[in-house]
Parts: sequence; C-alpha cells; structure tokens
Amino acid sequence: MTAVELRYKRVILKITGEVLAGERQYGIDPATVTRFVEEIREVHELGCEIALVIGGGNILRGAEASDHGIDRASADYMGMLATVINSIALQDALEKIGVSTRVMSAIEMRQVAELYIRRRAVRHLEKGRVVIFAGGTGNPYFTTDTTASLRAMEVGAEVILKATKVRGVYDTDPLKNHGAKLFRELTHMEVLSKELKVMDATAISLCMDNKLPIIVFNVMERGNIRKVVSGQPIGTLVGVSDR
Repeated sequence: MTAVELRYKRVILKITGEVLAGERQYGIDPATVTRFVEEIREVHELGCEIALVIGGGNILRGAEASDHGIDRASADYMGMLATVINSIALQDALEKIGVSTRVMSAIEMRQVAELYIRRRAVRHLEKGRVVIFAGGTGNPYFTTDTTASLRAMEVGAEVILKATKVRGVYDTDPLKNHGAKLFRELTHMEVLSKELKVMDATAISLCMDNKLPIIVFNVMERGNIRKVVSGQPIGTLVGVSDR
C-alpha cells in the first residue's frame, strides 16, 4: 500500500485515555503506548497527516471528580492537565521511534508544550509532524470529544477517527449485553435521537453542522488504524456514506 491509496489525507485521531492504561485500571502502560505509537508511525509513513486528541480518563475525569464534591470548573481543569500528561507520554514514545511530534496545549505551559495556534498547527501538519492537541478546549464544561470536533474543523481534517476498545457503535453496551447490535452506518441525527454513546451531543452537533464524518473503531486490534485511513469498511461510520 502506498500513500496514493490513502482514503483520508488529514485526520484527527481521538483516543480515550483508558486505552493508554492497557490492562490496568489506571495510569499509563508503557507496552500499550509503544504498540499504539508504532501503529501511528506506520500510518504516518504512508503520508497521512495525523493530529491526536487524547482524553485523560486513565488519570482523572473532570465530571467524575465533580461528582465527588470538587467544584466542576476546578475538576475540569484538573482533567485538562491529565490530558497534558498523556500527550507528553505519547510525544516521548513517538519521538523515540523517529516520529517528529509537537504537543500543542490550549492552556499555556511553555516549559512542556507549545501554545495552540491554529495556523501553526496546520503548518506542523504540512511539514509532516504529528500534532497532539492537549488541554482540551482550554475551557471547563467541554469534553475532549468536543475538542476533537473543534480542532478538526480548525485544521481542515477530513474525518474524526474515534478510537475505542469496542468494534464500533452499538444499540446497547456490548460489554454488558452480548446481544448488542453493531451499527455499520448512522447519521449524526440518528446518534443524537437514539442517544447513542459515540461522542457527547455538543461534539456530534458540531460535526453535523459542518458535515464532518466520524468513524468509530476498535483500536485494540493491531492494524485497524491503517485499515481505517485506507478506507476499509471497519467500525461504524457516522455521517454521509460513500463507502
């Protein structure tokens, strides 16, 4: 497979923080991170321009911290800092295998990351660097799903790749119900009306308004990132279908 066979030239890869924990319940599993970044390198070498948005759920979720009595805005800022930790871990792992990477944070912290500037982010992608968007949107009450949607619009991504631990979008939780139905294609409106757990409503609405497709797939199966950027029909496509 060569670069000209890519279905998507510029993508946002949205990763749930729990993926980095591997089999652990918490934290960062180095072996899992290494396997993950090796797959990113394979796709990057095909000529795909990749930007990452990583959640912080393996360290702290703002909404859950708020449920335990922490002020919601403070809890969300704590969650944003968790995404910075994950982003630095991914940057370190990527650069150790020769992939030039930039972490861009919505919260200024010059010692560890560049401040997010849209035009600079686009330039990094054009120069062949992997860009990791950290710190959420920089505002409380917005999730990293919304960050992925917003950044996708800003940098002109063709699709959001939502990397999860399951095969795609189901009508019920497949981890609790073995008879759950997998959807192959959905519209943005169907996701909203059925209240399916793809991304939060703000993120889905933003994608719908801007006609941006989302592909939900299982990142735990080796080779799936490469398959999805080449247009192979895996996972669930949310949006207009041409596959």
